[in-house]
Amino acid sequence: MMNKLVVAVLFALLSVSLVAPAAAAATNPSAEELLLIKKKKQLAAQQVSIDKQKAELALADAKLKAAKLKAAKLKAAKAKPVTLAAKPRAKRECGGFMQCLFGKPRRTGIATASLSSSGLRGRSMRRTVDWAETKYPPGSLVVKTPERALYYVLPDGEAVRYAIGVGREGFQWSGSSRIVAKKEWPTWTPPQTMIEREAAKGHILPAMMEGGPSNPLGARAMYIGGTIYRVHGTNNESSIGGAVSSGCIRMMNADVVDLYDRVKIGSRIYVYQ
Repeated sequence: MMNKLVVAVLFALLSVSLVAPAAAAATNPSAEELLLIKKKKQLAAQQVSIDKQKAELALADAKLKAAKLKAAKLKAAKAKPVTLAAKPRAKRECGGFMQCLFGKPRRTGIATASLSSSGLRGRSMRRTVDWAETKYPPGSLVVKTPERALYYVLPDGEAVRYAIGVGREGFQWSGSSRIVAKKEWPTWTPPQTMIEREAAKGHILPAMMEGGPSNPLGARAMYIGGTIYRVHGTNNESSIGGAVSSGCIRMMNADVVDLYDRVKIGSRIYVYQ
């Protein structure tokens, strides 16, 4: 009887010693299992990050599309220039030496601005146009003599186009420079070469004329560095569109005031024949 009891106790102890390691192995994962669990957690975190980035990109894309749509609507809603038909008028001779020197009357654009305080008519033919010539940075002035047009380059593929008068035959020129000075109601001081040239014809020019409505330079002037030329207004706006000057670029007064407010000292200017 005693022997049976001893055998039973030994058997029980042996069972416990065998089961304990197996249980411990079952509750403690291996190194490979731990590495696999870690990788699964990393993949899950990466997926959450990817989903977040996709959501942010989708939101940014929606905002960009909305902004482009708004810009397109604003561009389409811009006021288009209006032109009125004008009855042809008979050609007439200029009324005096100064009018002959600064151009015969020509048909001009419609009235769009007021310079009544100066006694000058505020007429304009400027308009905003598409501009694809990307080699000119915004803020540049581009004069195209054959077109009788000056372009002020804007950002985003646009430019303001102004009608101008250019040099008459023998006085047209081309080149590039910068705007080096700006004057409101500038004084007109004819260059000595002009004074001598006109004196040889029997025409006496003043050495200097104070700025004002009767001044040939009009309401504003922008001086082109390295030359005797200017971009300026005129007291004979009907000459705009012709080849009438001694090399200067002539503009309607309302237009030259508009350009004057845009242009900065140092702005590039390109003149083409």
